[in-house]
Amino acid sequence: MKDTIEENKNRDKEIILMAIETSCDETSVAIVKNGREVLSNQIYSQIDIHQQFGGVVPEVASRNHLEKIPHIIEAALEESKVSYEDLDGIAVTYGPGLVGALLVGLSTAKAIAYGLHIPLIGVHHIDGHIAANYIEDPHLEPPFVCLVASGGHSHLVYVKDYGEYEVLGRTRDDAAGEAFDKIARALKLGYPGGPLIDQKAKEGNSHAIEFPRSYLEGDSYDFSFSGLKSSVLNYLNSCKMKGKEIVVEDVAASFQQAVVEVLANKTIKAALEKKVDKVCLAGGVAANSALRRAMKDLAGKNGLELGYPSPILCTDNAAMIGAAGYYQYRQGNLKDLYLNAVPNLPLILKKNIG
Repeated sequence: MKDTIEENKNRDKEIILMAIETSCDETSVAIVKNGREVLSNQIYSQIDIHQQFGGVVPEVASRNHLEKIPHIIEAALEESKVSYEDLDGIAVTYGPGLVGALLVGLSTAKAIAYGLHIPLIGVHHIDGHIAANYIEDPHLEPPFVCLVASGGHSHLVYVKDYGEYEVLGRTRDDAAGEAFDKIARALKLGYPGGPLIDQKAKEGNSHAIEFPRSYLEGDSYDFSFSGLKSSVLNYLNSCKMKGKEIVVEDVAASFQQAVVEVLANKTIKAALEKKVDKVCLAGGVAANSALRRAMKDLAGKNGLELGYPSPILCTDNAAMIGAAGYYQYRQGNLKDLYLNAVPNLPLILKKNIG
């Protein structure tokens, strides 16, 4: 390796990482300096390809990653004006996600790490989403509570330190973003559902239909949206059977409100219990305008600071993987070339554990 971790710490040198993210249907490569400065964040989205199927087709995603990743790497290096020789390490998502998609990014990262004799840093996808907040706010430091909500994940996480987490709650069935996609499909809005529901909801009445809010047991921070999803589908079927007009905008707004209330209330409750002074959002659903408004309102009423990434950093991207990878690099959490993709990787990260 170029330098040991301790040598880098002692010299306080700048750390430049290449990061790769291919967990689902975005092929992304970033060059990140010192965990917070993004020199390049190249993202190739496959949304147009998968729209015709109404969702992500794993095999199609993997083939497109394989085809695009060499070009995305070159684009990132060119934009950042960084050469391979300047890299101190390479960070890559190794789970959770689609196993075929993960393997494309992981195999590429291994090849580069081996060829350049630089460290390989395996990053948990949710760790990356949380770390997107460090890029957005250069002054943000743990501890804080973070709501990670996306198409595949709904996690409420107490961030004790960099890379050190306590998972307070998670989805028991559908993730928030998955519920958005399914209701958008039922309303014939298209894919991906989150932005389309958000757009329609702005034209509707969020209290037109009182869909259920699932808080589960009184002390639980887990999430469940399957009952809400069923309630919306039953409402739509009932309207069709009775010949009643379906106001798409009202359904979208009422459904979204039911999701947002639960997410926001549980997040603020967790922050107060953990006695932190700030909360953060992360993941694709963090870009939802209603969720941001609700969180801002509740956080303000409870004297909490709210942070969330820019929309481009809410979606799957490699810059967030580079940010998370930086802190693991500084802590010595490196991986060897036997690292494999783990599609159901749990978020159990501790300091100084490789």
